[in-house]
Formats: sequence, C-alpha cells, structure tokens
Amino acid sequence: MDDPRLQSVGTGQPAPITEADLHAYADGQLAPARLAQVEQFLAEHPAQDARVRAWQEQNALLRGLLDPVHAEPVPLRLSTRPARTAVAWRSLAAGVLIAAVSAGAAWSLRGMVEAGAARTLAGTPALTGFAQRAAIAHAVYSPDKRRPVEVGADQEQALVAWLTRRMGAEVRAPALAPLGYALIGGRLLPGEKGPVAQFMYGAEDGRRLTLYVTREVAGADTAFRFGQDGAVKVFYWVENGFGYAISADADRAALMEVSEEVYRQLKPG
Repeated sequence: MDDPRLQSVGTGQPAPITEADLHAYADGQLAPARLAQVEQFLAEHPAQDARVRAWQEQNALLRGLLDPVHAEPVPLRLSTRPARTAVAWRSLAAGVLIAAVSAGAAWSLRGMVEAGAARTLAGTPALTGFAQRAAIAHAVYSPDKRRPVEVGADQEQALVAWLTRRMGAEVRAPALAPLGYALIGGRLLPGEKGPVAQFMYGAEDGRRLTLYVTREVAGADTAFRFGQDGAVKVFYWVENGFGYAISADADRAALMEVSEEVYRQLKPG
C-alpha cells in the first residue's frame, strides 16, 4: 500500500482509512459520516482515488453483464404457481449467478485493474472501451466448465443466424481449428447500447479463447492494437463498422497469429 494511513492506527484522531473502507466506498456501502472522511482522503490522494474509480467502472461493467438475468422468463414448471414464486425464482437465479461470478471473477477483475498502472509503465497500454469489456467478458465466462456458452458448436448454423438477427448485421464464427482452437459455441452479451456477440474456442490443453464482436464503435478502421488485463491478453481492431477483440491467456505471438487469421476470414470481400 503506498499510503501509511491505510495501515497505521492513529490516536485521538478519526480512524485511519483502510482498504476495506475503499472497497466499501466503491460499492456504495459506507455510512454518511465515514463517507465524508473517505471522500476527503481520496481528494488528497489521487492515486487511491484512481484505484477506487477503476473499481467502480468494473462494478458498472459487471452489472451490465449480470442484470439481464432479471429479464429471463420464469421456467415453465413454475409459471403456473403464485406470483411470489416467480419473484422468488428470479431472486434465486440472480443470487446464484451473482455469487458464482462475483466470487470467482469480480475480485480478480479488481486485481487486474490495480495492475494496470504497472503494465502501462512497462510499455503495455491499459485496455479501454470495447477491448476492456471484451477482457472482462472473457474473464467471466471462459472459466465456466459447465455452461461457458449459450448455444454450442453442434448448433453453429443456428447460433450464427441468431446472433446475426440480434446484431442486425452478418456475424460469422471463424474456423480456427488449423491453429489449434475448436469452436465451443457462443452467446449474446449486453453492450453499452445494444447487443454484443461472443464466440468461444477451446484448445486441447484446456485453454480458451474468445472473439468479441460489437457494433458499438465510432470512427475509421484501425490497425491491430494490443493490451493486457491481468493474465488476459487482447488484440483488437475496428473494421467496416465492427469492433473485434481476441482475448486469451496465451502467448502474445500466438494470439497475434490467431488475430491475423480472424481478420483474414472476416475482412469484407
């Protein structure tokens, strides 16, 4: 910790600001009196303020990924029961999902953000925009062993048709078997203003790679860019109104090779 007030104990003074206080502030869980003290501390310590703001951004992105569970239909076997059963179902479903994801990913995602400053100093740019959202989606879904995707590769044609319809433009799943990655399937994700597609691939050694496709981009086409969030490395680019991001815990050179192949297969014409 770079500030002694996060660890030391004062005498006759307000309780020192702790790491727990900062996390509680980011989560909106502080009492009013303590809130004022933390806000004053953050105003005096820009580095800590930047950390907390990064946590809050991650919280917002996670909510964007998890909130759709509230809109899921009640299972048919429960739909004929009293209304309170439906409410209980949604609460249970949301609770289970949030517990599973938050316990396994939310704190690790915060760790990724904290490491960002060091990576930037080392020459690796911090991720922003759709590239950062792609890294988060990869970190959330790729570890899932039971249901990493919504629609499996055995229904690839239906998956592509569904995502194309929801995205409002043609979406394709590149063939990456020659590079050692077989299609596992895909899912629809919520973006900032519309749907986003994620395709997931798996290697024989268990490693997973995801392709994130979004139309929430602006400006001209771009060359390949690279960034890293914790163990997740990302190559991303914009082409013909689409943003693409390849994410994996893989060697940078190997990931670049995959990105070049994906670009070749998806390039218009």
